[in-house]
Amino acid sequence: MSETPRSRETGGDTSTGLPQRRTGPAFAHTPHRSDGRSPQTPRGARQPDPGGRPGTIPPVPGRPAILLLLSLLGLALTTWQVLVSGPLLTPDESLSRALVRTVPDSVTERLSDLGNVPVAVPVLLLAMAYSVRRSRAWVPALTAGLAMALVPAVIVPLKEWTARPGPLEPWAAGYYPSGHTATSAVAYVGAALLIGPYARRAWPMAASLVLTAATATGLILRGWHWPLDVLASCFLCAPLLLAVAHTVRRAVRPSAGEGGATTHGK
Repeated sequence: MSETPRSRETGGDTSTGLPQRRTGPAFAHTPHRSDGRSPQTPRGARQPDPGGRPGTIPPVPGRPAILLLLSLLGLALTTWQVLVSGPLLTPDESLSRALVRTVPDSVTERLSDLGNVPVAVPVLLLAMAYSVRRSRAWVPALTAGLAMALVPAVIVPLKEWTARPGPLEPWAAGYYPSGHTATSAVAYVGAALLIGPYARRAWPMAASLVLTAATATGLILRGWHWPLDVLASCFLCAPLLLAVAHTVRRAVRPSAGEGGATTHGK
């Protein structure tokens, strides 16, 4: 006995045959907002970066706040240990004694010089000028300049307050935290943050981290700073660099249509 197939034109039954694509709003591939803003779901469209390459999902809100909190806690902990001659100073001094002058001074002194103001600050100034020229926004460059100006404003009082002696000069004081490390970190990493949106590769940030690490390594191996001095400077610089990164993200807005950058906040 054969069945008579039901007509698809009667009764509106679409349960037989191949699945049909539904075009209702509940089944749309990409959600839309009535106000024209981009959807806030993982399936929303990703914007390209200033170079025209596909972008990534925006970072999870609150991550910079966590990094800020951790850096401040780290700075508070290391400063407290230095002030009270806490237990962290024992492994710190042991590590320093094991490393000091294991590399020729001629090498470590050149590495330490990367943190000198005449060497590091001009790099930041050039990056500031380049950022203003490309983005036509002054806020990121001014924030980076302010971050550099805050380095001695914070470092000098901490040196006077803690009065920590040096590895090779126990009669001297004022080695905590490391000013050279802070100068190199803010100058080189700050410069990378300013020019990063316009680079085709991630080389600016990689180069800045290498230069900062080389400065810190030279200071420790030469005996001009304890390892804890260098670590504290990294904690101190994190909030300053987070502020620079925040202003860069706000000022440099990717344009989906042109693959360029649109700016605001001049």
